[in-house]
Amino acid sequence: MDSMGRHLWCLFVFVSLIPFNFGSLSANFYESSCPKLLSTVRREVVKAVAKEYRMGASLLRLHFHDCFVNGCDASVLLDDTSNFTGEKTAIPNKDSLRGFEVIDGIKTLVEESCPSVVSCADILSIAARDSVVALGGPSWVVALGRRDATTASFDRANNDLPSPFLDLPDLVSAFSNKGFDTKELVALSGSHTIGQARCSMFRVRAHNETTIDSEFAASLRSNCPFSGDDDKLSSLDVRTPSSFDTAYFKNLIQNKGLLHSDQALFNNGSADSHVTSYSSNPSAFFSDFAAAMVKMSNLSPLTGTDGEIRSDCRKINA
Repeated sequence: MDSMGRHLWCLFVFVSLIPFNFGSLSANFYESSCPKLLSTVRREVVKAVAKEYRMGASLLRLHFHDCFVNGCDASVLLDDTSNFTGEKTAIPNKDSLRGFEVIDGIKTLVEESCPSVVSCADILSIAARDSVVALGGPSWVVALGRRDATTASFDRANNDLPSPFLDLPDLVSAFSNKGFDTKELVALSGSHTIGQARCSMFRVRAHNETTIDSEFAASLRSNCPFSGDDDKLSSLDVRTPSSFDTAYFKNLIQNKGLLHSDQALFNNGSADSHVTSYSSNPSAFFSDFAAAMVKMSNLSPLTGTDGEIRSDCRKINA
């Protein structure tokens, strides 16, 4: 086992004893029908993140963008068809969601061992957890038994996914609509301790806003001019971009949040105390983040005979 694999195993049990309500889902759902599922997903995620650390954030974001639109049903993975326009080309997703090939690869391997048994929604849920662990973050128990949607919603993706340009009241409202309070909003936003954003997402902040450290703003402007170069990337966490830690919150306290919606969490508002707490208490952040991820992954799953088990995550079964 390589060093990243050993690191993953060491962190894997962090919050496994926290009692969660999984509803109709079960952590042991595939114990007999696909016993190698968890090890297969873990191995492939570790390989993908070792090849490109950014992929960990990309897989986590895929799960978030799936669950916030009609629940965790893998609708985000569907390509457009003659019957519906999928979610991939919605404004929050277009030219930014990535990691589809990693999920495809995992699905292919799982289908070889357990054909028509494991849903794409469950693979995405496991991959998100394993991505966080691979980058040094907490683990949590992933309850399983989700089924896959047979349609997607372009409109809901445009309406339900929070914009990076939102102020705190609108962020609170967007997360409240999904059942999360302000503390959970801040904990989930801590996922921005990994990953990158395109210039078009922070250009206005870098060039026009005042709630930003001047030297930080200057460094962003050098990589993100006032016009053009929309796809230039900057790390969401300027301190430790490849580690899942509390540096994101330290950045916010220093007015070094990359996105407007990041800095909105620490701007003399109701979220300030949570940011301050997490910045100096990694164990609290890890525990709260894990609990919020469990809650998110349980948003409106399809179970029983609802939906289907796709054989190809990009399209519904024929």
